[in-house]
Amino acid sequence: MSENHIPIHKLPYCRKVKKWLTERYGKSKGEEIWRKTVIQYNEYVAKAPDYGGKNIGHATAIYGGMLVFALYPSLPDEPPVPELEPLVRDMFMSSFTRIGKILDLNRPSDMRLIGRIFQKVGDRDRKDAAKYPASFMTVNEPYDKERHAARYRFTQCPNAEFAKKHGLMHVLPVLCNTDFFGISELHGTLIRPCTCGNSDICDYTVVGNKNPIAAEYDIVTDDGGFLVSRKKGGSI
Repeated sequence: MSENHIPIHKLPYCRKVKKWLTERYGKSKGEEIWRKTVIQYNEYVAKAPDYGGKNIGHATAIYGGMLVFALYPSLPDEPPVPELEPLVRDMFMSSFTRIGKILDLNRPSDMRLIGRIFQKVGDRDRKDAAKYPASFMTVNEPYDKERHAARYRFTQCPNAEFAKKHGLMHVLPVLCNTDFFGISELHGTLIRPCTCGNSDICDYTVVGNKNPIAAEYDIVTDDGGFLVSRKKGGSI
């Protein structure tokens, strides 16, 4: 096992997962499920490639995703995967809710800020991928000043690769779909026709939710459970 991997107790999500387990299953059963989850997580990281651990920018997305992948098979009642959505949103998107009290992507200045953030994240991801080839690989597009739109895409997603390898593709959508919620908390709209779970890229375009571009798309669920953006009157 790589020394870079993040131990489960170092992740910022443990308290929230334990609370959810207690509320759903009771204290004793919840603790038992958590122990199984820890064992499963440790088994996963023991065989995982070197993602870079805490040394990379997307560390919590990768290892938080692995925590969700370890949790689901440990649940005794095999609930429908969408029942985990409130937990996963709370795990990954609570910061978006806080930021959304200040940031509004309908303001051009805030959209320009998001464009700059996307560029910096992309630059960082490419440096990470050069050192840790199993991590996220990101390509940026120039900020669209005329349409106030920011775009980037992942050409490799560790969560998708992990799900494919371990037969967890049915769980992957609960991670991917939270992105739509997160962007909506910033008063924005995510336009994403595909992810690395149902295509070879994860393609993001972000605009304000009052931007006319947003009204051109519907958000639908594909056959794999992924939320996707479909052009109104046309195909994905």
